[in-house]
Amino acid sequence: MPRKAARNDLDALLLSRVRLGIMSALAGDDELDFATLKEILGATDGNLGAHLRKLEDADLIRARKRFIARKPNTAYRMTDHGRKAFEAYIADLAGLLGLEPAE
Repeated sequence: MPRKAARNDLDALLLSRVRLGIMSALAGDDELDFATLKEILGATDGNLGAHLRKLEDADLIRARKRFIARKPNTAYRMTDHGRKAFEAYIADLAGLLGLEPAE
C-alpha cells in the first residue's frame, strides 16, 4: 500500500518527547495539574516547567493558577489552537507511517 504524502514540516515544537507527552496527556483529559503531568511524564520540575512554558508561549496550552487548601496549584488545558496543532501533527505522523488517520 503506498504511503500518503505527509507534510515535511512536522511541527518542531511537538518533536520533543516531553512536549508531545504533555499534549498527549491533555488530549485525553480536560485539565491536568503540574504534579499529575510530572508523574505521568517522569520529568523533573525544571524540565517540565520549561516545556510547559514553550507550549504556553506558542498558545498550545493555557495555565490556570489557583490555591487548593492554601497551596498553589497550576492546572493546564489544551487551547483550541493546540488541539488543532496536535491533531495535525498526529495526522502527519500517520501519513509518514502509511497509516489511515482515525476518524
